[in-house]
Parts: sequence; structure tokens; C-alpha cells
Amino acid sequence: MSLSRSRTSRALAGGLTALALLTACGGSSGAAGSEGPVTLTYWGWTKGTKQAVDAYNATHHGITVKFEEIPSGTAGGYAKISNAVKAGNAPDLVSIEYPTLPEFVSQGAIQDISRYVTPGLKKQLLPQAVRLTTLGGMSWAVPFDAAPQVYYYRKDFFTQHKIKVPRTWDGFRTAATAAKKADPKARLGTFFPDDPTTFEAMAWQAGAHWFATEGDSWKLTTTDPATRKVTDYWQGLLKDDLVHTHVSFSPEWTNSLKSGGTVGYLGASWGAGVLKGTLPDQSGKWAAAPVPSWDGKPASGMLGGSTTAVTRNSRHTEAAVKFAAWMSTSPKAVEARLSSGQSSPYPAATALRPVARKAFDTRYYGGQDVYALFDDAAASVNGNWGWGPATSTTNTTLKDEFGKVAGGGGGSLAAAVRAGSDATVRELKKRGLKVTGR
Repeated sequence: MSLSRSRTSRALAGGLTALALLTACGGSSGAAGSEGPVTLTYWGWTKGTKQAVDAYNATHHGITVKFEEIPSGTAGGYAKISNAVKAGNAPDLVSIEYPTLPEFVSQGAIQDISRYVTPGLKKQLLPQAVRLTTLGGMSWAVPFDAAPQVYYYRKDFFTQHKIKVPRTWDGFRTAATAAKKADPKARLGTFFPDDPTTFEAMAWQAGAHWFATEGDSWKLTTTDPATRKVTDYWQGLLKDDLVHTHVSFSPEWTNSLKSGGTVGYLGASWGAGVLKGTLPDQSGKWAAAPVPSWDGKPASGMLGGSTTAVTRNSRHTEAAVKFAAWMSTSPKAVEARLSSGQSSPYPAATALRPVARKAFDTRYYGGQDVYALFDDAAASVNGNWGWGPATSTTNTTLKDEFGKVAGGGGGSLAAAVRAGSDATVRELKKRGLKVTGR
């Protein structure tokens, strides 16, 4: 059977039970034990996933998982998944980040797995992550990890120049000014023009709520005071040349870190593994702190974070969810992921955080308990944020417009956000959806 994207998205917006029809378009509810041995296919890209799959296969019988590493979502992974779903040959399981999940749901690409996401499983997971995977009252993925914001900084640079680690955004500007004065090439952070999710995490932290539903309509709110505060603030940092504008994870960004031109990184929990793997020679020089907030009180958004979803092509839904739940809640899964040496997963399952803390080698951060910091950051994540069904349109426009601003091509961040909102409204209306706000 088929269900148009327009009808699906209307159901999602209104939280209607008609969206459950998507499940019938997918596979069966068969699992190992009821239909004999099952082989599942799984596409993903996060560091350490292969090691976790290997650990599962070595200790489980009846369900075998074949893992294929694909490019990250925005680097071509999502297009690969979408094309495979359309062709009818998608894998059973795929990695999907929280921001993109509603879009895959609205396209009818993944299955409603509410039947298998039990209350007991939900209780094991970070409530904010469960909320982001629950759309229209149904569960569409198993939260894999969480990604609360964190600020990483070169403690040797801060100590040498007697710069105070900022706890507020006003303090960040003061520290950035001091860093530039101490070393004209040094910057405490980077505005990534190609990565709207970093900006969105800061808007989230400030209390913005871009996407919401009202009845059968989507409501966009991107001109609110919280968003304006963030755009004005970063516009000022760019104007005064207090942050770099390198493309995220580019050779220029990496070289700037290596040379001391970039001495701070506004990232997320997974950034601990990124720095460790990218800059091994700087072991002991880095530390982590809470991301600055507007009033100095703990506040965080989420920068990324991923889920495991079951595609509509899968014929082994129950077995797939069983494996996804193991990946998210098993101590062995976390330990295996960390064994890669370049991963710092912050589990969505609260009970696994002590396991991750114990398994993560903290010598790179001078023995600092970074997972205790992640715990505090996760607890401070604003739970009101939600993502919309056309995130790719929103973020493609933001990326283009941010690039113009950062590259000196004119315009403003506020205008860029408006352009992203306008493009999203046009896309939703093109799909036949009702949209209000801006």
C-alpha cells in the first residue's frame, strides 16, 4: 500500500493515528525465535559502531547483524538511505540523527516501532531523547546517544595568559577579546558556516522553539527574542573578528587547532573523541567546561545525537528493534564503541553512563572526569525543542546563507535565519501542509 508524503506529514503534524499505516507499508513483525535465524543489515557511520556490532555477533545467536559503514548523513549517507528505500532494497536498520528523523518519518521511509519500544525501555533512556523520537504519539526510532553541548579549551593557553574560562556568553566575548590581544592569531572558537546544527543548538539553549504543531498545522517561530539574541550576539563576534569561520572539520580548522590558532571548540559530548583522535600530540593540554549560558546557570541544547531506525523495507521489525535496544542499553555495546579509541559516546541510556565513564581514557584531558560534565550538561538540556519535517531544506538554506555572511558576501545572520524559515515554509506548503508563523 502507499501513503503520500503530504498525507503522512499531515498525520505527523496533527498526531493522528493514521500515521500508523506506515507500519503496514514496512516489513513483518517476525523475529528470531519465531521464524528461525535472522540476518539483519545495518548502515551507519558513528565511530565504534563496527566494534559494537562485532561484540553483538560474538555473543548472540539467532540474530546476526551485517554492518556497512556509509558516509555521515549530510555527507551523502541520508541520500544513500533515501535512494535505497525508494528502490526497495534498504537495509533493516539505519542511523538517523535527531534533526533528520521527522523528515524520514514524513517521507514514509521508516516504520512505527511503538509496539516494541516498551515503557521499560523508555525509562532507561534520557527523557529528552525519547521525546525527540516520539512523533504523533508513536515511537519511530531507538535513541542511540545524546549530544549535550560542551566547551573544550586549551587550558595551557588560558593559564599562560590568565584568561578566565567563560561561564556566560558575555564572559566568552571578554575572554575572546583577551585571547586575541594576547595572540593576534588565536581565537576561542569557530563559527562553522557549513554547520547550521551548531547554531541551532545555541538557539535551542537560549530557549528558542523553532518547530511546533498546532492541530493539523506546523508552526515555525524563528523571529522570537531567543533566536534574535543568538543571531545578534554571533553577528557581533563575526564583525569584531573574535571567532574563526573555518568549515567544520576541514583541513583549515584542523591545522588551526594544531598551530594554536584555534584554542577553543564549542562542540558536544562526542567532541571529546574528535579532539583526542584529531590532535593526539596535544594530550594533556585540553580541558572541558560547561557551554557558556546567558545567565551563568546550567543550560544546554543538543548538537547532533543519533538514533537507530527500522526502514520500511525491513521484514524483521521485532528482531531489528531488539538489536537496536541492545546497542542503546548494553554495557558491552558502550565498551566496544569506546575500544575504537576515537569515540566518546554519551549513551542515551542513563544507567550506561558510569560504564562509559569507566571505559573512556581521560588522560587526554588530564584525568578530568568529562563524563560527569556531560551528565550535568544533559540534565540541563531544554526539553521544549522539536525538529520539523523539512530539516534538510532548512539547513541547506542556512548553510548557503551562513556561508555568504561568513565569507564577507554581505547580509546578516538574522536575515539568513529568515531565509531558512521562508524556504522551509515554501517546502511545507509545496507538500500540501498547513503552516503558520515564520
